[in-house]
This record gives sequence, C-alpha cells and structure tokens, in this order.
Amino acid sequence: MSQINYDAMSTTELKQYFIKHRGDHAAFQAYLDRINQRPLKIIASPDDPDFDEKVKLAICQKLERARNKSNKGSNP
Repeated sequence: MSQINYDAMSTTELKQYFIKHRGDHAAFQAYLDRINQRPLKIIASPDDPDFDEKVKLAICQKLERARNKSNKGSNP
C-alpha cells in the first residue's frame, strides 16, 4: 500500500478522505492536528452583557459563509 501524504491535502480534502476511510487512524490524527492548529476566535466572555446576541450573530455569519460557499460550488 502506498503512503498517503495528508499534508498535501487541503483541510476539506483530508476531512472527506477520513470520512471515506474511517479506519485510517493516521488520517484522523492528521485531521485533528490540522484543526487544532487553528487559532481560537473568542466571540464573547460568559459575563458579557451581549453574550446571546454575539453568539447568535457569529452563528448567522457562519451559516451565511457556508451558504455562500455552497452556492459558489453549484454555479458553473
């Protein structure tokens, strides 16, 4: 069996590869390592008076980015 180069894959490709090859523990570890390298974005602290609104806004923004990304992929 040939060696898989996980570093050459994009994060999306690596995720899709792991989903198709769930028994590949090295792929899973490579994916976890990759996503754990991302900096954490702090939206609000628990004592923030606008906590709920900031979290709702962040969720809406993420959904909108996902919608825009999927719409770009469906246009020829």
